[in-house]
Amino acid sequence: MGKVTGFKEYGRELPGKVPSTERVKNYKEFVGMYTDEKLNEQSARCMNCGIPFCHNGCPLGNVIPEFNDAVYKKNWEEAYKILSSTNNFPEFTGRICPAPCEAACVLGINKPAIAIEEIEKHIIEIAFEKGYVKAYEPLIRSEKSIAIVGSGPAGLAAAAQLNKVGHLVTVFERDDHPGGLLRYGIPDFKLAKEVVERRVKLMKESGVIFKCNTEVGKDVSAKDLVKDFDAVLLAGGSTIPRDLPIPGRELKGVYYAMQFLKQQNKRVSSIAVTEEEILATGKDVVVIGGGDTGSDCVGTSNRQGAKSITQFELMFQPPKERTEHMPWPNYPMVLKTTSSHEEGCQRFWGINTKEFIGDGAGNLKELRIVDVEWEVDFLGRPVKFKEVEGTERIIPCQRVFLAMGFMNPQYEGMIEQLGVELDNRKNVNAVEGKFKTTVDKVFAAGDMRRGQSLVVWAISEGREAARKIDQYLMGHSVLESKDAINLFEDAF
Repeated sequence: MGKVTGFKEYGRELPGKVPSTERVKNYKEFVGMYTDEKLNEQSARCMNCGIPFCHNGCPLGNVIPEFNDAVYKKNWEEAYKILSSTNNFPEFTGRICPAPCEAACVLGINKPAIAIEEIEKHIIEIAFEKGYVKAYEPLIRSEKSIAIVGSGPAGLAAAAQLNKVGHLVTVFERDDHPGGLLRYGIPDFKLAKEVVERRVKLMKESGVIFKCNTEVGKDVSAKDLVKDFDAVLLAGGSTIPRDLPIPGRELKGVYYAMQFLKQQNKRVSSIAVTEEEILATGKDVVVIGGGDTGSDCVGTSNRQGAKSITQFELMFQPPKERTEHMPWPNYPMVLKTTSSHEEGCQRFWGINTKEFIGDGAGNLKELRIVDVEWEVDFLGRPVKFKEVEGTERIIPCQRVFLAMGFMNPQYEGMIEQLGVELDNRKNVNAVEGKFKTTVDKVFAAGDMRRGQSLVVWAISEGREAARKIDQYLMGHSVLESKDAINLFEDAF
């Protein structure tokens, strides 16, 4: 424990941010770094609890009190070794994770939680600065070859782990650059692409092969992949977005969020946009969906100079604090205001969009909307809604971005060719804890297996799947297990 009385002496503080009026002028990251003194104080707040619930709150099982102690003592190499033992990419999670570890922090029962996410980001950035993060190419190769389909966080994590134990890893990516969601789904102002490219470069130097512009099931036969490699890991995303099939859906001006975000990420990286340009400049923008993707659309629209930005959520407004139905240490579904909202956005809850209205020339002009009220169960969970009489109205809108989540992976091509079994949610069915599909040699991990989820869960899935693939190929594995339960299972 860094400082016994630290949690009593210091309050939670976060690094400063570039003012919203300035940061909307570019797409650069705008969250600053702690001073040495502030970083020391924030790590000192960790109580090194007898039962550190933050471990359980983190999908990766990060060893948080220990790296906080190392940070307090300014033992940066030790802090980096502790953090990287469970997390391949702290530079990603330290920027974009919603920090379920902080929701489970014991101090958070009656005080603001430890700033775990920020401390994590500082550890990895200091490690890069001091030269601790290096390429690692194994001295001995197993000669076992593995194909990983998808270079998002799950695929990258699996590739890093499997390469570490000497397997020959090839990652197939249908886009022109590796990274998946990290590369084209998350705006640069939240995750600069130099950060992604820095890690991919290290992985290439470590021996991982990336084949971009290659869609398995189209450019390469999925069955040939199974034949040519000793194991195949399906690590693509849950890429089919939830649609809103109401009158006027065909109008120009109604787009999926990812169509919009991917284009802007390309522009920032000076990559040509070859399809129809989607811009919010000078438009009345409505974002339908209240999650992180919707927030990213808000931030991007602000930077493009939208005339107005409104965000709708069908659900009722969440509470600002935990309720009796959201006890610690569970992750609380409370009201979240992001940095994009701070930059300018009107937010409304309990809104149902009924019609997209055109201008007579095929372009979106207005929306027909109505207020709704929800019936909830005894736990406060929504059951059904009904329209509020007399609230139907029409509002001006020339751009709609649908950010209502994702349903399942793409079936056409790879999944159809492989013939893997799907579960009742139409994700790839891979045995819980084993990551094995119904087709020999084929494994699945990440959103393709568990459905739309967090980047930190994708990394965890990739690591655990890598361990199971290593066991499948070698009969045992020296790769780190998330917890002792896996070790117990593997003994039998």
